Amino acid sequence: MSFISGLILGLSLIVAIGAQNIWVLSQSMAGANRLVIAVVCIVCDASLIVFGVYSAQELQQWIPEFIPLFTWGGIALLLYLAYGSAKRAYIGSSGMKLDETVTVDWRKTALTALAISLLNPHVYLDTVILLGSVGALQPSPTLFAVGACIASALWFGSLVIFSPKLKRLLSSPKRWRIFDSTISILLCVVAAQLYTYT
Repeated sequence: MSFISGLILGLSLIVAIGAQNIWVLSQSMAGANRLVIAVVCIVCDASLIVFGVYSAQELQQWIPEFIPLFTWGGIALLLYLAYGSAKRAYIGSSGMKLDETVTVDWRKTALTALAISLLNPHVYLDTVILLGSVGALQPSPTLFAVGACIASALWFGSLVIFSPKLKRLLSSPKRWRIFDSTISILLCVVAAQLYTYT
């Protein structure tokens, strides 16, 4: 039962549209080292979930003090990514052309994935505080953590696996410009939401 609870709660939190999901989808569709992106995001989530489940009470006391720092860092990163998407939409560079520039170096992709994952206060509230608190109260915290970690693996794995099919749906430059414009707007909306936490 603890495993199922972890799986369901984990999916319900991770699947919600947020900065991390938007970035993972857009970069995966552009061909940016999809396996690296998935691995970094899954490892970050899993580490925070396990850390939260076994340190819930202690973390709840000092994590809130660091949320403002993560918030401002997250806002800056989101606006930077939004600018990049808006610029691509404006100059009309399609997703097909992005293949030549986005997949330059897997290490750069990994660092960006790490930043977008960790400079997001929501990830700490969801994984460390919420999942950690619920998991600590379960009959089997370990099974709960395993279920939540599998939920993360299923979600990010699905995003990167199915992104080529979505890319084919957006095969024309016009559709890519619309997609990039939408991504830019969504990132700005998320940044505005984060600003309310300051």
